[in-house]
Formats: sequence, structure tokens, C-alpha cells
Amino acid sequence: MNNKLQKYDNYKPSNVEWLGEIPQHWEVTRIKNLFKEINERSMNGNEDLLSVSQYTGVTKKGDKLEEGELLTNAATLEGYKKVFKGDLVSNIMLAWNGSLGFSEFEGITSPAYSIYRLKVEGAKKYFHYLFRTELYKSEFKRNSSGVIESRLRLYTDDFFRIPSILPPLSEQEKIAQFLDEKNTKIDKAIEIKERQIELLKERRQILIHRAVTRGLDVNVPLKDSGIEWIGEIPEHWEVKRLRYIGKCQNGVSKGAEYFGTGFPFVSYGDVYKSIELAENVNGLAESSIEDRKQYSVKEGDVFFTRTSETVEEIGFASTCLKTIEDATFAGFLIRFRPSKDILYKGFSKFYFSSKTHRAFFVKEMNLVIRASLSQELLNRMPIIIPPFEEQIAISEYLENISAKISKAIGLKEREIEVLKEYKSSLINSAVTGKVRVF
Repeated sequence: MNNKLQKYDNYKPSNVEWLGEIPQHWEVTRIKNLFKEINERSMNGNEDLLSVSQYTGVTKKGDKLEEGELLTNAATLEGYKKVFKGDLVSNIMLAWNGSLGFSEFEGITSPAYSIYRLKVEGAKKYFHYLFRTELYKSEFKRNSSGVIESRLRLYTDDFFRIPSILPPLSEQEKIAQFLDEKNTKIDKAIEIKERQIELLKERRQILIHRAVTRGLDVNVPLKDSGIEWIGEIPEHWEVKRLRYIGKCQNGVSKGAEYFGTGFPFVSYGDVYKSIELAENVNGLAESSIEDRKQYSVKEGDVFFTRTSETVEEIGFASTCLKTIEDATFAGFLIRFRPSKDILYKGFSKFYFSSKTHRAFFVKEMNLVIRASLSQELLNRMPIIIPPFEEQIAISEYLENISAKISKAIGLKEREIEVLKEYKSSLINSAVTGKVRVF
């Protein structure tokens, strides 16, 4: 990726502060001199519904409407804006984050979009790259109306007033071609690294599953666990239903006025996002002394997510490794508190994050509108129980393995970030003339 790119021979001031210098033979003109607004409306709403995002550009949306849109059938799409191939589609509410691009499809969009068409000869892909740079996104944001991001709007008059760099057409085409080729290579490299991360995560899950179901001694005699999806376990291990090794408790359920101030509060997100409960949680609740006693958060407690849209996201678990004083926990969670010296906290952390118990939830749970985990179901879940000393050894082994894999994943994630930064920098440099790419 380290190509040595040359600069142009001569530069001149663009007379636009945020653009800086541009190649001597390039021009700067207002966007209104390059584009015209199109406001053709659908007669019946039967066309393909289109959407635009900062990640994918313009795509076919089908019957899926954006959040906040109440229209659900073709008849109600009458009057939507028509889009033709090659039109620039801009979401006026999100143009500042790059939600605009040229369409490869014919269709219709919500009236919350603006549709533009080049009125001069130009390379659409060049302007696609130019308008989605951080440089232009910042300028779109600066020219948008509104005080907070959620209410910003880039209206046509404001969009048209923004200066646009204008290289000769032949150079627009060469720049676009160069960036297409480079981006394909960069995206492929990113895809490979993302797959490597997935393989590392899969490897970690395999090692966790093997350790918590077979232990660390590969020569240990095995026996049938009596549970189909668990299979064989070490001969000296036990399997017990959850109800026989501890107690469950649903979380506190209160009105909105209860939250935001007061004492520490463990939320659904605290459990869903991590297998290890953070010592310092962000949530606060005006809990009473009785609340803090009944819904306490103690070392060794395991918290399960109780509700979700799908069975696959039910029963995500997070283990408390250190007591959070005066804390309570959310009603969307179930707390399992093991009996003393039954489960080591480090073993629980990995055991309940493994796929070992996932098959139980999927097999036993009936999905109606929303999946919901009950105490009754959770109490029926079979748990593999090694001797306490073995649990500690397994925990220490998995901590070491997990740390190494997490480090490897972190390195891959950083490599991906570097590639993305390089891609963004390359696009910005090419379309603004900072480097010559042909």
C-alpha cells in the first residue's frame, strides 16, 4: 500500500480557506453551478424504494422503511421523489455524516431526501468520493441548519452555496478509476483481517467449551453426562440443575423517575456487552435500603439477560467478580447467586459465556413476539460442576489463553483501523489534488 505518489508541478490558492491549495489548472466553483435539483414525484408509489447511508451509498430498500417512517404499503408511497440512474441522492438529515451518493438504480425515496443531477459533463464517481470525504462532511455539517446533530438539515440552498473542487474531466475519471482500484485492494485486505478476527473468536470459544466440559487433563476417564448437547464429561464431575446450586432473582422494576441519580445500578447493557461485570457501572437509581438488600450485586453473582427479540440473544451472562456496594440491577435481568463453594467466580465467567448452555435455551424456549427467559426455565438448566480446585485451575488457564487471543484480536483491529485511515487519507488527498495519482 505504500505507493510513492507524486505531487502536481504547480499549485495555486483555492481562495477557500478550508480547501487550501489546489493544482494550478484546477478550478473551484459553487455546487449550484454543477448540479440542479430534481423534484419529480411518483404517481403511484410502485417503484423500488431506495435508501442512502454513509456505508453503502444508495441501495434498494424493499419494504423496509427507516425509523420514524410510518408508511407501510405501496399506495402510501404516492408522491415520493423519483430517482434515476446517476442521480445524486442526499439524506438532508444525515448528509453531514456522508449519507449521500450517486444511485445505480431507478426508484423512489422519501421526501426527506434531496435529489440532484449533474448539469455539466462530469465523472459521477469522482464527486461521489469528493462529497464523502471528511473534509466535505465537515463542511456539510457547518452549513446544516439546526442546533443539535439529531436535528441538522442540509437544505438545497445551503448545499448549492458550498464550493466544489473541479479538475478537468479526464482527471476526474482517472482519479475515480485509481480510487476504485485501490479501494478494492484495501477493502479486500480489511475483509481478510476481519475473517482472521472471527477465526480467533471461534478458536477462543472452542477452547472455552473444551475446558469447561472436559477439563485440562486430556487423559481423564469420561462418562455420559446424561445431557444430549453436553455429551461426555470427566468421570468425577457432576451435573446438577441450576435450582439445586443457588437461587435466582428478577431485577428491580420501577418508573423512569427512579433512575438517573442515586446509587449504582446494573443495566441490561452492562450484562449484554461483557462476560465480566464492570466494577464501576454508569447507571444510577434512587434505590431504598430494602431495594439494595433484595437486589444486591455480590461477588460470584451471575446475571442473565431476560428478554430479547430472538432466542439467540436470550441468556447472555455476565459474572460479578467483585461486589458492587449499594448496587441494584435491572428488571430485564435475572441474578443467579450460587451457594457457597459451588461455583468459582472465574469458572462461572467462562462457563456461562460458552456455547455449552446456549443449546438449552434454544431447545426449551418458545418464541412468541419477544423471547423471555423465566426463572423457572433458568432453574431447569443443567450445569456441569467440576471440583472447586479444578474450577480455579480451568479459570486460570482460560484467563491466560483469552488474554493472548484478545491481544491478537486487538492487533488485527488496529491493523484494520490503519487501513481505514489510509483509505480515507488516500481518497482525500487524491480528490483534492494533494497528490497526483496518474
